[in-house]
Amino acid sequence: MDRATTSAASTPHRSALVKRRSKSKSHRQSYRSCSGGAASRIGLTPALTARRLNTSRKAPKSLNITERVNAEHLALLVKTKWKLCYATPLYQFRHTMLKSYARQLSAFIVAEKQRGLAVEVEGAQNHFRASFSVLQGLAEADDPETILIQIHSKPLFSSSEEPQRCVWSGWLSCINGNLDYLHSLPQGFTCLPLFGSSGTEVLTTLVKSWCQKTFDCSFGPLEINYTSLQWFMALLTNCHTESNIQHLKMIWSIPVEPPLQVAFTVSPQDAWELWSSVRTATRDLADPGGCIDFEEVERFTQGLKSHFYRHFRLDLSAGSLKEVSTALGGASINGRVKISNSRYMITTLALLTECALLKMPI
Repeated sequence: MDRATTSAASTPHRSALVKRRSKSKSHRQSYRSCSGGAASRIGLTPALTARRLNTSRKAPKSLNITERVNAEHLALLVKTKWKLCYATPLYQFRHTMLKSYARQLSAFIVAEKQRGLAVEVEGAQNHFRASFSVLQGLAEADDPETILIQIHSKPLFSSSEEPQRCVWSGWLSCINGNLDYLHSLPQGFTCLPLFGSSGTEVLTTLVKSWCQKTFDCSFGPLEINYTSLQWFMALLTNCHTESNIQHLKMIWSIPVEPPLQVAFTVSPQDAWELWSSVRTATRDLADPGGCIDFEEVERFTQGLKSHFYRHFRLDLSAGSLKEVSTALGGASINGRVKISNSRYMITTLALLTECALLKMPI
């Protein structure tokens, strides 16, 4: 049997590394709503069928949100790596009933644990307590406020004085959601399409199951496709003059035998110079209100691939982009993201909200 091997090489001018190594009934109505079925509560509207990925968007702005977002919540958002899903609109969700939802979810988890569904992973934990809170300060325009869900527990044999610790966190968000789509929803539906979670898969499954039963919604995996990864890479590189990105790293997968994985790291200045060169002459890079077209994003990506080919004679176009990262944040095709700088949180969440809306079945 062939074994995977590892090799490395670097460019004369820029840093690069090459590595070679071997539904339940309760939520079906929401799915039908997005599918236009006869039993639909939402129905099929022009806004639902006309969703497309934006081909132009405003250049990201550095926003100081520390004064309007709870410091503890903000620290949680920026230090955690999140696994993303999309969520269909929630039926009869109320921001004024969060305490009631917390009690219901706590009871649901305990009931499921008693049935033995969560014992294998969470058996060393005692009482579970869920909490819901509003992440105020993130919403833009007509967006509903982001909801933070946390589950607290403590070891089974801990002392009564020992405080509970957070064992799972998640949130439902909509940042700069498509207004045509939001306004097309019938009364009673709340659109929070982006769901992020951090914790055991057992608790994630239980939280999603409770939401499905309570709000007649459904969840699905949110892969971040090649186009969105390119946008992510370009938008963060555009921030370099305000906040040093420190590096631009890409992970590519090449379909050869044995498997080839390419880790391509570009210095921040080289990435910025390339990005500047592909911006059209009519653009003002110092104008934070300027727009970025996808044509420029594609030229930026092509420039990176061409540079790599000149040095290694390996065409990255033959492979697929799996992951991009900078000091400001990172994203991977499997739907995992990390937001490392709160100043660009709104920009990142807006792009991810768009991805979630596009991923939902219609």
